[in-house]
Amino acid sequence: MNNQLRLKVCGLTRLDQIQELISLNTDFLGFIYYEKSPRYVLNHLSLEEISKINHQGKVGVFVNETLEKIVEITERANLNIVQLHGDENEIFISTVRKRLNDKVKIIKAVRIDPESIISVDEYSKNRFFTSLRSIQNDIAYLLFDTDSKAFGGTGKQFDWCILNEIEIPLPYFLSGGISEQNIDNLKILNQQPFSIDINSKFELEPGVKDLNKIRRFYEKL
Repeated sequence: MNNQLRLKVCGLTRLDQIQELISLNTDFLGFIYYEKSPRYVLNHLSLEEISKINHQGKVGVFVNETLEKIVEITERANLNIVQLHGDENEIFISTVRKRLNDKVKIIKAVRIDPESIISVDEYSKNRFFTSLRSIQNDIAYLLFDTDSKAFGGTGKQFDWCILNEIEIPLPYFLSGGISEQNIDNLKILNQQPFSIDINSKFELEPGVKDLNKIRRFYEKL
């Protein structure tokens, strides 16, 4: 696997699969703490079980969650990274940063509508991007995902060409419908992602991963 390109597998719910992914040297393990998600991890694993997973890339995915809940879950599950995947504004993000242990990093997701035709100029004026400068020191990574009412996990891809037209000031995760079929299109990106984030295209059912498919994906990478 390319040393520069990392892999995050999101929506994990089974300990046996998690251990298998660790043996494959998966860089980031994603656990979804959004109750409306079909991959809501606390329906399957306890915070104590997650805390005992020996891995340095445990990511907790939160959607418009309260500050207290984010801090509590992060500490009890011994998470390494907090992914804010909702409509969190810069004030909230800065507050989360202050409350978390300094060693815990933050990913902020930017959701892109796959259906609408939007000009690059409109993206550059996006409120989050205009405020990004003020919180740039509070977050470690951005994550670009396909927007949906379910806040991700749709298997749909957005137009990656948009990323060539905007300034991306931080390393980023690329998410949203990534598959064995479209991964070769990464070459169109001027600024390559820090990590690929896979989920629904590599499942047998929500939360149950197709490990054979993931192994083939590793080989392709």
